[in-house]
Amino acid sequence: MKPSSQALVRLVLIMASSSSMLLPTLRRATAFTTFPQTASNRRQAIAWGRTPSTFARWMSSSPTEGESSDSAAAAATAASTNYPFEKVEKKWQDFWMENQTFKTPERDLSKPKKYVLDMFPYPSGTGLHVGHPEGYTASDVMARYWRMTGNDVLHPIGWDSFGLPAEQFAINTGAQPAETTTKNIDNFRRQLKMLGFSYDWDREIATTDVNYVKWTQWIFLQLYKKGLAQQSSVSVNWCPALGTVLANEEVINGLSERGDHPVERLPLRQWILKITDYADRLEAGLEGLDWPSGTMAAQKQWIGKSEGCNIDFDVEGSEEGDKVSVFTTRADTLFGVTYVTLAPEHPLISKITTADQKETVDDYVKKTSSRSDMDRTASKEKTGVFTGAYAIHPLTDEKVPIWVGDYVLGSYGTGAVMAVPAHDERDFEFASKFGLEVKWVVEPKKNPEEMSKEEAFTATGVATNSADFDGLTTAKTKKGDHV
Repeated sequence: MKPSSQALVRLVLIMASSSSMLLPTLRRATAFTTFPQTASNRRQAIAWGRTPSTFARWMSSSPTEGESSDSAAAAATAASTNYPFEKVEKKWQDFWMENQTFKTPERDLSKPKKYVLDMFPYPSGTGLHVGHPEGYTASDVMARYWRMTGNDVLHPIGWDSFGLPAEQFAINTGAQPAETTTKNIDNFRRQLKMLGFSYDWDREIATTDVNYVKWTQWIFLQLYKKGLAQQSSVSVNWCPALGTVLANEEVINGLSERGDHPVERLPLRQWILKITDYADRLEAGLEGLDWPSGTMAAQKQWIGKSEGCNIDFDVEGSEEGDKVSVFTTRADTLFGVTYVTLAPEHPLISKITTADQKETVDDYVKKTSSRSDMDRTASKEKTGVFTGAYAIHPLTDEKVPIWVGDYVLGSYGTGAVMAVPAHDERDFEFASKFGLEVKWVVEPKKNPEEMSKEEAFTATGVATNSADFDGLTTAKTKKGDHV
């Protein structure tokens, strides 16, 4: 019989308390010995020190009449100190290893299969921290739940042994990376086993293993042969102190997450994969996933599927015929363009910036070079600077100013946007801050006079102030033969 959702919740909490997250074990396995003791989470912290039976009773009841939360806490703490944690844990940990309790069985085709994979930890010299068991407990509970409900479960573990943590530890200690990494892995393995996670240790692997590296190289070669891997100059987060490129997640407020070293944006030639060639299949694969809406949106943004067209804006007075190329999904709003914005790393900036604006622009580009793409997109405050140059509108021949703004990313599209503040939220915020013109070229089908002009109108509607396109719906205006 399939367990109820309530039963599953209790199973999760009981197992998190009694198997993988026993407070005394956690204290011995990690260097952290304290947990938040605010009123809102005191009961949870207390429960971690209880046995399964007392924890289950706690789940279904409140303190007895006349018993305060503090007195209940004191009683629970006293009871937990009398429980022989070390003896009981050692007994069952040895039993699990000797009997290979969590070894993945031979595939039984009559059973459904489940693959439960954790993010491999970086084997640094400091060992586990509280954040490790926080995530690993959740996946371990699910692995145990699926086993108990008749599934074949593969729940392996490994070590992300390439990368900054291992490299920096070796540099700081002056030892060979191979030696320090192996030693750190031994310590991590010891700590994880103390926490009682149900991993199949026969399938343990490290990303530095020769056999693992062989297959990562094989995968790259297949991508290369299919024309899906190519070299290109891409703006990256470069950390001179660490001597390496950092992911957006590793840069916080212009500093490296590890060591707080300054980070700058630089163009670097590197291998990139053509993810967008599989955009349709990747988006289709998201259907049916029970993920939070924010996570789904982030995945779609990463996949990067966009349907639109490229439009060129000639740079006024350019003797070399320079153009600002933009990619847009809203060609129907072209008549509403009032300025063009370049990413701070755009190569045209140094060529088109006027002499009187050069110092201001250079200072701005240098300042923004320390911010990661993630920091720039997450920031609510729009910043920018005028280059002094102008572009020519391809339909009206009007001059539109060319700005530099860090809300535009060099890694997305062409690194330039045609700004339509009336119909794009970011452009509207930017234009409002710097006093730039706003032209309304799309209005609602019904009651257009009621449209607010205090914010961008981003919905579909009908064209207005768009010459021969006036009255056409957004869908018709966006067709290529109309532009």
